[in-house]
Amino acid sequence: MLEKTTRMNYLFDFYQALLTPKQRNYMSLYYLEDYSLGEISELSHVSRQAVYDNIKRTEAMLESYEEKLHLYRKFDQKSMLLDQMEAVMGIGNEALLQMIQQLKEID
Repeated sequence: MLEKTTRMNYLFDFYQALLTPKQRNYMSLYYLEDYSLGEISELSHVSRQAVYDNIKRTEAMLESYEEKLHLYRKFDQKSMLLDQMEAVMGIGNEALLQMIQQLKEID
């Protein structure tokens, strides 16, 4: 569950501008503020099921955006390469130059 929450938080960070204000609000409350579905429904004056449905639809939209745009995948690849670069710093410049080139090619 923690892995899904982390992924949704990243996807939300990358794609929140593509969501409606209501979708942003529900996702923010649920994933960032750790509100329960019941708490969100009380705040929004809608049923718990309506909140659940909205969050599930929004999660699917975020995954769809990621399938098309790959912003999170590229971010993850860059992070891994940067970690590898830090680990290799003492080994030699050739390996570091190759990783820097790979990093540039991700975009």
